[in-house]
Amino acid sequence: MIEHLPVLLVVLPILGGAVPLVVSLLHERAGWVVATLTVAGQVALAGLLARTVAANGTVSYEVGGFAAPYGIELVVDGLSAAVALLVAVVALGVLAYARHAGPRSNSFYSLYLLLVAGLTGMSITGDVFNLYVFLEITGLAAYGLVASGDDAKSAVAALKYLVIGTVGASLYLLGVGYLLAATGTLNMADLAEKLGSMAAYDSTLILTAFGLMVGGLTVKVALFPLHTWQPDAYANAPDTVSAFISALVSTVSAYALARLLFSVFTVEFLSAVPVARWALLGLACVSIVAGSALAVSQSSVQRMLAYSSVSQFGLVVAGFTVGTPMAVVGASVHLLGHAVMKGGLFAATGVIERKTGATTLNGYAGMGSRAPVTAGAFSVLALAMVGVPPAVGFVGKWYIVIGAVNAGIWPVVVVLLASTLLTLAYFARLVERLYFAEATIHADEQANAPSDAPADATVADGSGQAVSVGMVAVVVTAAVLAVALTAAVPELQRVLEETLPPLLTQ
Repeated sequence: MIEHLPVLLVVLPILGGAVPLVVSLLHERAGWVVATLTVAGQVALAGLLARTVAANGTVSYEVGGFAAPYGIELVVDGLSAAVALLVAVVALGVLAYARHAGPRSNSFYSLYLLLVAGLTGMSITGDVFNLYVFLEITGLAAYGLVASGDDAKSAVAALKYLVIGTVGASLYLLGVGYLLAATGTLNMADLAEKLGSMAAYDSTLILTAFGLMVGGLTVKVALFPLHTWQPDAYANAPDTVSAFISALVSTVSAYALARLLFSVFTVEFLSAVPVARWALLGLACVSIVAGSALAVSQSSVQRMLAYSSVSQFGLVVAGFTVGTPMAVVGASVHLLGHAVMKGGLFAATGVIERKTGATTLNGYAGMGSRAPVTAGAFSVLALAMVGVPPAVGFVGKWYIVIGAVNAGIWPVVVVLLASTLLTLAYFARLVERLYFAEATIHADEQANAPSDAPADATVADGSGQAVSVGMVAVVVTAAVLAVALTAAVPELQRVLEETLPPLLTQ
């Protein structure tokens, strides 16, 4: 049974995703129940798999019984188990939010489960082509979810996401083709072995493959200037979708990039081709600064959070590219913590918009008294994103800084500290509006709230639906986890040190 857990993690949401479409012939609103039962099973399987990996080491599964490297292999080590568990837990939490927030169509929950399957597959695959397959499944499901909003802006954002995302996936696939031509294999472990034995890291074919595959994944991660799909997708999708994709889609793509760096090309490639390493490091640093600068200039809270993600994922990629053990652990911690923090922040903006109609910085004035629980949780999550201890955001950034100092890469240290000040600037400004500005009705509230409702009415985008306790509970839980996850960092560090391949030492 244990050896079949990896494939069950992928198959369960795929099968579950087909059920709402069938059930829709009999009942129009059964999707949420089916999705919840499926994802609850996913959490149980992912938890059991993570426990097994922690106790016994890496678990692998050869799909169809065809031995690697010729067959498709699913491989779960400490980091991939943590990411797969993260996907399942966040998916379940967002479903609790969606119970009242909607959307409620069966087709929505089929796409939702398909996205869970794609993200899980990306987390545990041991094959670079299979990674492309799951990358496309993830993309197609995400495009559909973004377009599920009632506003025409959702469809436009989804189309933009589709075009740019397809370019990224195509670049990655082209790189896979070059890598296959150079090595004759697609299995990650076999690729690492053959690339090491060839010692031809300066080969034009291999360098091209690296550039295309990394370039394709940076589009999915949304590093600057390849980020242009992200603000529109996050801001114009339904708030349930925004919370889900902001927490997981770029997170799992960044994990895939790390897996490509360490499990396929390995640190030997980064050492032998410093130009490739410094190019990726430079792109990450530009993304850190540009994302923060763009976030500071936003008046829309959701767009501010979207640009913040551009900066935060630049930080994660920088940590992975520095490549020292401390930096990689820090990047992994920040990667997992960011999913919880950013998902919680987007969920909080959805609650506030439904409760008051506020969507802009000025609209959040006085929200501390009008929505005290949500505003309090939002503030905790915002400070965690800045890196205020003892939140998990501080631990991740601290480890990356120490790793960069140990490696003598001072530009990363300077950029990270400057970005932290910028992050403090826009989040502190928002918290100041929450608690120290006079509550007034602004244009965004007047546009979103019903004409006969008072400013503090509890309504949902003009439909008269109440904000549920469950929705607020999801936001509060995210805030608690943003602090509580710090206690799990030593165990995560131990698991990563045991399961990650050799890293750079200088």
